[in-house]
Amino acid sequence: MKQMLAKLGVAVAVAVTALSGTADFASAQGVDIYVGPGRHRPPPPDYDRPPPPRFDRRGCDPRQAIDVARSYGLRRARVVDVTPRRVIVDGFGRRGPDTMMFANVRGCPLLGR
Repeated sequence: MKQMLAKLGVAVAVAVTALSGTADFASAQGVDIYVGPGRHRPPPPDYDRPPPPRFDRRGCDPRQAIDVARSYGLRRARVVDVTPRRVIVDGFGRRGPDTMMFANVRGCPLLGR
């Protein structure tokens, strides 16, 4: 009989602990958190950034090739050569001088590094 009461007491303690843990989370759902001055939320990070430029030329614009190379992490990027098939951009990567080749078509897809 004592063993059964002890087991029942342990089960009740576990149930009370589990119920008190869920009550904390349920009560926190109604809380609104506002950041910034007053009750206004801050704008999203890209709110003030202008839209990316559109290049409507038929081939790869050298400025767009430089922008793509910079987005890949190439520093001090500059166009070295433009042929009918590719645009070659030189610059500095993490390990030193680096070269990137882009296809001379719309969108400047990367051919190789």
